Amino acid sequence: MTKKLDPMPFLRKKRWINKKNTPKTFFKCPGQKSKVYLDYAATTPTDPRVVNAMLPWFFEKFGNTMSLHSFGQEAKNALEKSREAVAGLMGAKSDEIIFTSSATESNNLALKGVALANRGKGNHIIISQIEHPCILESAKWLETQGFEITKIKNDKYGLIDPEDVKKAIQKNTILVSIMHANNEIGTIQPIEEIGKICKKKGVYFHTDASQSFGKIPINVNEMNIDLLTASSHKMYGPKGVACLFVKEDTKIAPILHGGGQETGIRPSTINLPGIVGFAKACEICKKEIYKESARLIKLRDKLINTILKKINGSRLNGHPEKRLPNNANFSFDFIEGEALMIQLDLLGVAVSTGSACASAHLEPSYVLLAIGLKPRQAHGSLRLSLGRWTTEKEINYVLKILPEFVEKLRKISSLKNW
Repeated sequence: MTKKLDPMPFLRKKRWINKKNTPKTFFKCPGQKSKVYLDYAATTPTDPRVVNAMLPWFFEKFGNTMSLHSFGQEAKNALEKSREAVAGLMGAKSDEIIFTSSATESNNLALKGVALANRGKGNHIIISQIEHPCILESAKWLETQGFEITKIKNDKYGLIDPEDVKKAIQKNTILVSIMHANNEIGTIQPIEEIGKICKKKGVYFHTDASQSFGKIPINVNEMNIDLLTASSHKMYGPKGVACLFVKEDTKIAPILHGGGQETGIRPSTINLPGIVGFAKACEICKKEIYKESARLIKLRDKLINTILKKINGSRLNGHPEKRLPNNANFSFDFIEGEALMIQLDLLGVAVSTGSACASAHLEPSYVLLAIGLKPRQAHGSLRLSLGRWTTEKEINYVLKILPEFVEKLRKISSLKNW
């Protein structure tokens, strides 16, 4: 009989986790003064409890869920239990969860699937101008297929006015897609109000909740959501797994064609170890969401208040209150965000100048430009996103070194002439 795999002794030996089976802080790294990860919005480390839940499904229990023998049925049962766990975190029914490989795939499926399935009803789709690139690019592709796209504008905090959505809805509108919380500036949208408008107008409503799922409470029924995207690797699960909630009776077409997996909406052999991990991550978040949110808000507010107080010419981007518990996005006058990010990285502090999906581009963030920042201000942005293993010691360290490096970079900056 195969010996049950247990990663915990190995992880303890490597000193990656402590006796309580939780990862140790990243503080103190050989060759650097510190090692602080403040880019949780880009991706999160996989929780060791999640890894432990996944391991048996790589080797001991490896059946294909479409097989009728005992190996396949064991895998099928695990798949359905995982579906229940993911559905439970958003107040959905288990058969309303479709597993995919990424939030990008889920968003593509939501927009293209609904558009293609409802072409006979209309060809108009509404999104916001600060959606994730995969929404923007999907909408751009749909325009080449004869669909009309309206982009709703936001205010200086990145907020969408539900009344603007209401005014934009036409007789031929079939879908509204507004992200729950922005990945760059952390602003949380009035999803419930927008969903209520869409429901009254008979229009499908989709929200990209990749950044918010597992961080703040979500109930798809109370919030009038027809389709919702969630991603595993944003909430301490493995990469390569995500889901799309599709409310029952929602008309949607597949964008992949193959076997009958996921009721034919997303045919492909499913990633069972990843899905089991995703489900475990959801179970953990469901138990810890309120306590963890309160802890992160305390650390986030300390970060925000101290930076705004200690660094002249600093600005908080996004809404001061309606924002994710773990997000703090700043702009610093006369500073290149990339230069500041590199300086911090040399001292072991990992941050971002924008969303990870667009961080390789030198153009100013379209999200920051959309909230009214000038290009030079947008170039001076820094996103610090906290997570499950962020400590107050790490925040104190960042608050100690950040003002010093902002001042040093300003002294040699050429942006003062802009």
